[in-house]
Amino acid sequence: MTAARAAAALRQRRPAAASRARTAKQARAAGLNGLGLLIALITLFPIFWMIATAFKPSQEIYSLTPSLVPAHPTLGNFRNVISGQAAGIGSVWLFFRNSLAVTLATVLFASLVSLLASVAVARFKFRFRASFLVMLLVVQMIPGQALIIALFRDFDALGLLDKLLGLIIVYSAQALPVSIWMLRNFVATVPKELEEAAAIDGASAPKIFWRILFPLVAPGLVATSIFAFVTAYNEFIVALTFLGQAHSTYTLPIYVTYFFGRGGAQWGPIMAASTLYTVPVVIFFLFVRRRLAGGLVAGAVKG
Repeated sequence: MTAARAAAALRQRRPAAASRARTAKQARAAGLNGLGLLIALITLFPIFWMIATAFKPSQEIYSLTPSLVPAHPTLGNFRNVISGQAAGIGSVWLFFRNSLAVTLATVLFASLVSLLASVAVARFKFRFRASFLVMLLVVQMIPGQALIIALFRDFDALGLLDKLLGLIIVYSAQALPVSIWMLRNFVATVPKELEEAAAIDGASAPKIFWRILFPLVAPGLVATSIFAFVTAYNEFIVALTFLGQAHSTYTLPIYVTYFFGRGGAQWGPIMAASTLYTVPVVIFFLFVRRRLAGGLVAGAVKG
């Protein structure tokens, strides 16, 4: 009789324990979701404030009682930025063209060189290969500001100052170490048997590279191109140092600084210029987002 009562009590406790475990799991999930939502709001609030301020007139921007959304939206800040009246050095389209040209050239050049270098490192065995990979990491650890004086003197001797080509070379060199290191893992995940089978069928080395290896490494190439894109599009110190007084070659980061004057900052045009400044980045990420997730994890399978 005692054993029967114990078994009945045990059967009654099991649903209660399962219910408590389920409730604890739901509470933990709700807490994590709430924490994630809070982090998302904190992260996105500056972007929201930037866009909202870009549409505010000056009276609302400098009001003692700030509002989250503009009460009287206006496009005047965007007109001043696009026409160049607020900065006084020209239209924004000139600097947007310069930034876009430098960024695209950097992405293409860095992607091509890093792809060829990663194939060489991953597929061929040569002397000091491990040392080469370690040096890539060492070079990446050196702050760019520490090299800027030496680079300035070298580029001055080569006649590359005040030219966009100089920026393209510097930005590509900055993006190459990380790009080569990441793409090496992507290339290593491609089985060598595929290339050997294509070679047996009579395919040449260039055909094997472009028809077999390149499509399989393309997701990783997209992931690494994002690093090169961000490096070239957002860089300010090198551009300001190398371009000097050549206003016609200025990029967008330098253009935004012209809204800061001795009399104060023009926050309306600054926010409008910053909003326009982020549009190409958003378009680029929307364009590559399908391949981005797969590209970020594909190289983690084999090192």
